[in-house]
Amino acid sequence: MHRLIGAGLLGLALLPLSALAERQSLNEGWRFQRGDPEGYAALLQYDVRPEIRQSADGKVADARPDEAEKLQRPADGLLKPWILPSGNAFVADPARRAQRPSTDPAVAPPLLRADFDDRTWRAVTLPHDWAIEGPFLATGPYGGMGRLTTWGPVWYRKKLDIPARDKGKSIFLDIDGAMSHASVWLNGRLVGGWPYGYNSFRLDLTPYLAPGGSNQLAIRLDNPAESARWYPGAGLYRNVWLSVNDPVHVAHWGTVVRTPEVSREAAKVELAVTVDNDGKEAAALEVRTQLYLLNEDGKRTGAAVATLPAQRVTVAARGSATVNADTRIAQPRLWGPLPRQRPHRYVAVTTVSRDGKAVDTYETPFGIRSLRFDPDHGLFVNGEKIMINGVNNHHDLGALGAAFNVRAAERQLQMLQEMGANAVRMSHNPPAPELLELTDRMGILVMDEVFDSWERKKTPLDFHLIFPDWHEQDLRAMLRRDRNHPSIIMWSVGNEVGEQYTGEAGAAIGTRLVNIAREEDPTRPITGAMNYAKPDMALPATVDVISLNYQGAGIRSLPGQFPGFHQKFPDKMIMSSESASALSSRGEYQFPVPGVNSAPVRPGVGGDPKRQQVSAYELFAADFGSSADRSWAAQDQNPYVAGEFVWTGWDYLGEPTPYYGARSSYSGIIDLAGFPKDRYYLYQSRWRPDLPLAHLLPHWTWPERVGEVTPVHLFTSGDEAELFVNGKSQGRRKKAPYEYRLRWDYVVYEPGEISVIAYKDGKEWARSSVKTAQAPAALQASADRGTIAADGRDLSFITVRVTDANGVTAPRADQRIRFTVEGPGELVATDNGDPTNLESFKSPERAAFNGLALAIVRARPGQRGAITVRATAEGLRPATVTLQGR
Repeated sequence: MHRLIGAGLLGLALLPLSALAERQSLNEGWRFQRGDPEGYAALLQYDVRPEIRQSADGKVADARPDEAEKLQRPADGLLKPWILPSGNAFVADPARRAQRPSTDPAVAPPLLRADFDDRTWRAVTLPHDWAIEGPFLATGPYGGMGRLTTWGPVWYRKKLDIPARDKGKSIFLDIDGAMSHASVWLNGRLVGGWPYGYNSFRLDLTPYLAPGGSNQLAIRLDNPAESARWYPGAGLYRNVWLSVNDPVHVAHWGTVVRTPEVSREAAKVELAVTVDNDGKEAAALEVRTQLYLLNEDGKRTGAAVATLPAQRVTVAARGSATVNADTRIAQPRLWGPLPRQRPHRYVAVTTVSRDGKAVDTYETPFGIRSLRFDPDHGLFVNGEKIMINGVNNHHDLGALGAAFNVRAAERQLQMLQEMGANAVRMSHNPPAPELLELTDRMGILVMDEVFDSWERKKTPLDFHLIFPDWHEQDLRAMLRRDRNHPSIIMWSVGNEVGEQYTGEAGAAIGTRLVNIAREEDPTRPITGAMNYAKPDMALPATVDVISLNYQGAGIRSLPGQFPGFHQKFPDKMIMSSESASALSSRGEYQFPVPGVNSAPVRPGVGGDPKRQQVSAYELFAADFGSSADRSWAAQDQNPYVAGEFVWTGWDYLGEPTPYYGARSSYSGIIDLAGFPKDRYYLYQSRWRPDLPLAHLLPHWTWPERVGEVTPVHLFTSGDEAELFVNGKSQGRRKKAPYEYRLRWDYVVYEPGEISVIAYKDGKEWARSSVKTAQAPAALQASADRGTIAADGRDLSFITVRVTDANGVTAPRADQRIRFTVEGPGELVATDNGDPTNLESFKSPERAAFNGLALAIVRARPGQRGAITVRATAEGLRPATVTLQGR
């Protein structure tokens, strides 16, 4: 029978997987240590790295990438010859596949031995991001990488007990992500590895294992300094698995489901299954597949809705074979994005039999849906026009760092959907597999992206160093892993690459990548995000969809590029792969307020360099970007534009434009702690036009501004509104064409209350008010979920608010709050959303930032019961939240 150990995080099926195979989670029981043994560092490097002559930190985000350095490579002493063969399965041309040296590398540090004493090493559970604990770097470079040390060699060790019954089976190590330059050793021998820290990969452990006893696994990572423009994370930051299979089994990511004909009445489903035979003899096999509906939790439900014709095939020893079959489903339940459609899914259950006995089953979730990319009208899903209301998101989870957590990612997506977002661009790398399971289940469109750089570099030690050797392997690996996810609507092969500047030479690389993508998946369009290329340049012609970063609205003083691209490429859909890049600090308001609708951040005009904070009037942006207002005007004036991916949905660690002394970005619609900025409601007013909404800003607690002009802005889904200050009308305003907010720029501050009545089509639509807060008097606490699983992974996010005696939020409060946890739970991290805060996320204390702070709590594995979380601050009434761990 099928035995699956440690899978299914929070009810999510980690699919596809082999059901007759034993797929064990290897997340528990690791030992961790930073640094190499003395004298071994040079011998354990993957390849030569150039000397860092100048830091890229603080470099303008849209700066032109540089040409790669020419390196002298030694004849021996590096691990590259043993690592390169790990990617051979993804190299199409056999002549280009790497040959492993006949002998093992001449390096054997003591820590590879089974008898090495690692008891002084730290015990850790995966996913693990060792860098997120800090300390933050207060001085020097690396603001771009989040002011956290993510570089340097580290080791992980774990015992693998392989029972004797598994002798003769094929046993694989599956790593969902390791940052970076991974080398994997088993029983003292180098198995292989993978340099790119964002890709998932598989290694065959079979030749190195000794079934019937303990086997010593050791993994070395060596993330470079200056390797990213944002926080890359560190460590084994995604899940790790052991897969035990019959020698005859469905290949790794070995199924492809396609639905070439889709209507409400019927759908054609095509399935290709690749079977590997690791045995010494040819195998005559039968491959059968049945299709089932999945429920909202991703679990199979009901009887089979269709059966594909059985296929017979003989697979040569040490060979592979692919079989194809198809069927039709009547009245299919279609997958589509919320809220307009529903994300229905199916699963293909494939059984491989030999001599009448099942040797493997494999489950492939998929969705049935049609896509059309219209150059004049945008995206159509299942025949319905869907405006892309999307965001970009980096891979870190704020205070949790890069260590992937299903609940934290789900919370991000839920808040974005509540705002009205229906799409996410994976910026700028393959995501965790579970994130795509979430987007499938939640009905969110995805642009899946593989690279931030090609051969030209953005930072001295980024991916450009391995691109020539690994671009094919990395691209094919992402495509094969992700191709059956219905949420993915297009592939991106690059972001703002330096090859925009190199004419036909750069276009040749783009063509190579696009052709690889088309070989793997001819059903989706391929794109690449461009921030420099113009319509008459070579690179745009290589892609299927024109994706522009900021150029649509215009960069700096340059005019918008939508019309030029539409005229040059009348057969290609156009969209904003990055729009806006507006900047703000939650709850920070600076005066005076300019009368423009978009402006770059400057000292005294949107920015305070001394405090490193940006005004939250939501009028300010990076020099190359614009406010939401200006971006929307460009889209609305060019109605063929398919939509946008805003930069960014959430604040993220690193790249803290405009102040590189900070730890995190200012571009998020939601801050790093998960508290919405005012901009959240501006996007909600556009993306959810049927939601009655009236959001006023700024707060109304300004004792030092009595009698001074304090502009009031309103974000509303209505079309006009009347503002009142202490009951006195300040006038009724109506939105003009290409105007997306209402503003009263000459309001004079007086304490009390501001209120607004919003109207739509002449009828009252929504009301809102903001009161002046008195002195801080109490804490209020609330949890996003009161019941969590007692598995050590599920999380509760607890918001603590500083209020006055009447319960009004004190919007400028900065009291220091201490968190304690009683019962079978523990505090994981704290935050407040302040981009300048350099206190460790592990601290149980956190100053409120503009009245708010966050605590993240989990239940201890297997320990159920009440968990009490207390928040205390000097001079304030404490707050308590009780959770249930189940």
